[in-house]
Amino acid sequence: MKNIVLIGMPGCGKSTLGRCLAERLGRDFIDADPEIEKDAGKTIPELFAISEDCFRRQETLTTKRLATLQNKVMAMGGGVVLRQENISSLKENGLVIFLDRSPEDIIGDVDTKTRPLLAAGRQRIYDLYAQREALYRAAADVTVRNKGSLRDVLAALAEAAKKAEL
Repeated sequence: MKNIVLIGMPGCGKSTLGRCLAERLGRDFIDADPEIEKDAGKTIPELFAISEDCFRRQETLTTKRLATLQNKVMAMGGGVVLRQENISSLKENGLVIFLDRSPEDIIGDVDTKTRPLLAAGRQRIYDLYAQREALYRAAADVTVRNKGSLRDVLAALAEAAKKAEL
């Protein structure tokens, strides 16, 4: 069975909602960030300390591996859309869902100090959203807005998977 792949901004809820969706659908959940760290033998901040390109190369290697799995719910890193080869790999065996959450809502509850690309502060979230929104929309098979209760957003995600006959 195909994977359900969640993409979107850092702090948009991919990991939280992905875990809930996997439980609801009886699937395994995979968060790409720990997988990248495991594959690299380094933390994400350590990879970024070398360079963002170093991190992106490892992200692509891990994404290609994860894309070969089946019947999983996956939360990908926010920048996975920066390389088209990542999206191509994920689409071979997955439904790609853009979990769209406004920058204002992200700022309201994300600790930017723990996120390498958001450490520059609130404006960085607006800048990233402006840079990436079109990439997320182009990559996605479906867009689900993360606005409202967790239950409502989870129901919308489950419905999107059901419509795709996953």
